Amino acid sequence: MTSPAVRAATPADVPAITAIYRHAVLHGTASFEIEPPDEAEMLRRYEAMVAGDNPYFVAEVGGKVVGYAYAGPYRTRPGYRFTVEDSIYVSPDAHGKGVGRALLSELISATTAAGYRLMIAVIGDSQNFASIALHRRAGFTFAGTVHSVGYKFGRWLDSVTMELPLGEGDKSQPVERKSR
Repeated sequence: MTSPAVRAATPADVPAITAIYRHAVLHGTASFEIEPPDEAEMLRRYEAMVAGDNPYFVAEVGGKVVGYAYAGPYRTRPGYRFTVEDSIYVSPDAHGKGVGRALLSELISATTAAGYRLMIAVIGDSQNFASIALHRRAGFTFAGTVHSVGYKFGRWLDSVTMELPLGEGDKSQPVERKSR
């Protein structure tokens, strides 16, 4: 597989994004959703992220979208305004081929440049070893596990939280960002 090219997502990417997420919802535990959203809902979610000035990227190989990622607010209360949460989804045929790493690297760069100070990964299922390893290789550290917080596919699922300081992290006062 050729190295993925990462670029800003556009509304034209929503069908591919929807297909990737559909597979993740129906066959995986990265998302605790049970029913995959349709294209209209995925477009609404994309537009909300972009309207909030949040980075949203796709990875392409040979002109085909094989993954997507975005970073959005970790929580909505103002005190969390310097913290983002990442979301990364990769097409099953592109797993293990550097797509997630390329997307996460771009998210880290974009959010650091925007003045965020902490990125949180909330990983569905403590058995999602690939996502945990991806984040660990990018410098994230383990922050905790919420046990049996979700139920899908006839079993209880944990949620693993990992964190990565961005820029100076908590070593200095942040520069106030525009409102999201």
